[in-house]
Amino acid sequence: MKILFFGTKSYDRQFFDETWKEKEYEEIQLDYVDTLLIPDTARLAQGYDAVCAFVNMDLSAPTIETLADCGVRLILMRCAGFNNVDLEKAEEKGITVMRVPGYSPEAVAEHAMALALTANRHTHKAYVRVRENDFSLSGLMGVTLYQKTAGIVGTGKIGAAMARICRGFGMKVLAYDVYKNPSLDFAEYVDLDTLLAQSDLISLHCPLTEETHHMINIETIEKMKDGVILVNTSRGGLIKTDDLIKGIRENKFFAVGLDVYEEENGSVYEDLSDAILAHSTVARLLSFPNVMVTSHQGFFAREALQAISKTTMENALSFMQGKKNGNEVE
Repeated sequence: MKILFFGTKSYDRQFFDETWKEKEYEEIQLDYVDTLLIPDTARLAQGYDAVCAFVNMDLSAPTIETLADCGVRLILMRCAGFNNVDLEKAEEKGITVMRVPGYSPEAVAEHAMALALTANRHTHKAYVRVRENDFSLSGLMGVTLYQKTAGIVGTGKIGAAMARICRGFGMKVLAYDVYKNPSLDFAEYVDLDTLLAQSDLISLHCPLTEETHHMINIETIEKMKDGVILVNTSRGGLIKTDDLIKGIRENKFFAVGLDVYEEENGSVYEDLSDAILAHSTVARLLSFPNVMVTSHQGFFAREALQAISKTTMENALSFMQGKKNGNEVE
């Protein structure tokens, strides 16, 4: 099998090459390109059996049409999310889509708490001040999380990991999900309105679907406590950005930590420090002193990258052998 990896960075090559050296993958050929997979670049897959893509790429119908014409039979997503893939078109073209459903939930959960702590205690601003010999404390006051209430929206593996972290901070944990996680016997499951109204820290850990799109909007923001801390490490589309900015301007939030945001796909993982950005989403968010933004790096831990490369290669091997391993997206 020949696999073309799109949008690869040095760390992608490092971990996939390390995994590829294992003997069971010797019949798989890996090639890498820096280019993102979009309709205009899909033709690069000519002669390949599979492509490997990430959450920041465009796998809409036009892309999949071209991949099918190139002979591609398998799309390997090196991530858990697949909302950027036109599954109906893939099925129509006989292309299998496989993903990495879980890699290191603790990596994302720990980053979520890091965002909450950084935005709350203004450590990012304090760091810059001290580097410039400014040791003043004005504007750096935070709040303690101990004995406060954490609201976890979505209690899959990542949400459950975040719930355990919050419990370790001495917080009461409220949870909202369609399905209860039996491992979270310390969490109290409530409806979303109750969670919004009672939580001091709200952390989003749910997939982006038609039902969850813009679940955080002006109506749900108004139901939150004044001075709430909001964290999102899931999908940018869970939050309606204009409504979030309105809430920030009206001092609804004590702090906001975002690893994802709407309109991020064109810039995520790219160095655009010398560019003039086409939209002002990031600039608007960063203009607020109580907002912390990172570039979709919640997964970016050594253990997670090792697990992603291993599972992706196992997915390719299962497909080659005509076996199903449960990672197919249907």
